[in-house]
Amino acid sequence: MDAVINVVMLTEVFVTLFVIMDPPGTIPVFLSLTAGRAPATVKRAAWQAVVVSFLVITLFALFGHGILRYMHISIPALQAAGGLLLLLVALELLMGYDKDPVGAGETNVALVPLGTPLLAGPGAIVATMLFVQRADDFASVSALVIGIVAVHVVLWLTMRFSLRILKLIRDGGVMLITRIAGLLLSAIAVQMVADAVRAFISGEG
Repeated sequence: MDAVINVVMLTEVFVTLFVIMDPPGTIPVFLSLTAGRAPATVKRAAWQAVVVSFLVITLFALFGHGILRYMHISIPALQAAGGLLLLLVALELLMGYDKDPVGAGETNVALVPLGTPLLAGPGAIVATMLFVQRADDFASVSALVIGIVAVHVVLWLTMRFSLRILKLIRDGGVMLITRIAGLLLSAIAVQMVADAVRAFISGEG
């Protein structure tokens, strides 16, 4: 009897997107963007950002490959480009950055920059499209859908309770988790580039 869910792929999807989208790392950015706003506004921004991110990821998962075919871009080429993009993100996580945007006025920061490109950035989009390429049966598709939904649930919980989480692990804890995420992401990026090179050499592209 075939498995209903591909557990291995589910784990890979969740871990990869978790590392790329970095829920703990969104805490200081989210707090800076929503600083000085009413608690109700902060809660609304959390779920709106997650909804926007989920819609963007879903759109690229459904139509991304059609766009690639139209532009005559191969999957190995996309994989190599995605690996390089992820490597840049990993370096930012490892080295840190001091250019967090600050929310101003009544701008809906849940749409931009929270929903995209902070959450649904190029790294997450490329990774999702590559997982779609591998999802060739019901078990894999189920794993992909559940993995994407699970990561967005974690993102919502992280932002929804960001003030409590920050008090619990403090800035040092967020920094440590972000650095570990950067290390894992750099390994994923290198593996993606290596797989793309092998595909080019074997003529799969």
